[in-house]
Amino acid sequence: MSLIKSFTEGQEITDFFLLKAADIKQTNANPPKEYFDVILADASGEISAKLWDVSSTDKETFFPMMLVKVKGVTQLYRDRLQFRINKMRKVTDEDGCSIKDFIKSAPIDAIDLVNTIKSVSSSIQDQDLRSIVEFCIAKVGDKLSHYPAAKGMHHAYYAGLAYHVVRMLELGEFICKQRPFLNHDLLKAGIILHDIAKTEELNAEMGVVTEYSLTGKLIGHISLSSNWITEAALHLGIGVNDEKTIFLQHLILSHHNLGEWGSPVQPQLPEAVALHYIDQLDAKLQAVEDALNSMNDSDEWSAPVRVIENKQVYRAKR
Repeated sequence: MSLIKSFTEGQEITDFFLLKAADIKQTNANPPKEYFDVILADASGEISAKLWDVSSTDKETFFPMMLVKVKGVTQLYRDRLQFRINKMRKVTDEDGCSIKDFIKSAPIDAIDLVNTIKSVSSSIQDQDLRSIVEFCIAKVGDKLSHYPAAKGMHHAYYAGLAYHVVRMLELGEFICKQRPFLNHDLLKAGIILHDIAKTEELNAEMGVVTEYSLTGKLIGHISLSSNWITEAALHLGIGVNDEKTIFLQHLILSHHNLGEWGSPVQPQLPEAVALHYIDQLDAKLQAVEDALNSMNDSDEWSAPVRVIENKQVYRAKR
């Protein structure tokens, strides 16, 4: 099996991959011609690919989240490696492929991640905050065990959301020991709930986001999470104007910090400031780690990393 991570320029490849995305686009020729702009993926990473001269049969045959066998060659385009597909077909039962073999997953088992989140939730001493968090965890059900944290920015893989939350909880534990003026219960609750409504914002299968849901496009996970807190408070008989309810909603509503990043308010509680920077730190470091892990052994510079202003990361020799 040829892993995408190990691809080099000019390499001829014939192998099986997950068709992660498949969009019909048109060339700039006159008259324009249709082609497939696709993303091929395996457990090691993904690569942009093109299938030119798409037929009507191709458009009715190939869809995202199917396994395909492709033949083609790697090439550089604007300093980035991409794949030119010469032939592509659907995988058959005789090929003996399983989609699980092509899915990138969190480095920790999903069941262990979920158990950690539930354990931290049960350790929240404030009964009202604990009840609200447990209500929201129950609301998402088993989605917590497999949903990604994003479509492509960070933790965009199977169980990525749970992994993101657990890593943030670890950072929060350290910061609360270093800064004991912080309300540990409130920060833990905010970390667990800050992205939990991504399970409704995103349509995902096997850790791969196919698209944003209608609710996700029109409302978004920040407002959804805040609404879930209100729903939980009403269901549990906790006042929606109770100070703890408002504080927790503020953490959720402000965790992106700026309006252009999706937050209707900026952090104005110590725990909200902490939540924002914990979220940023984990997301950016994970994106950097993913970029480093996707590099070939001979590479010195990573591909541009979007969350650090499209800067490349240099891998120093150890």
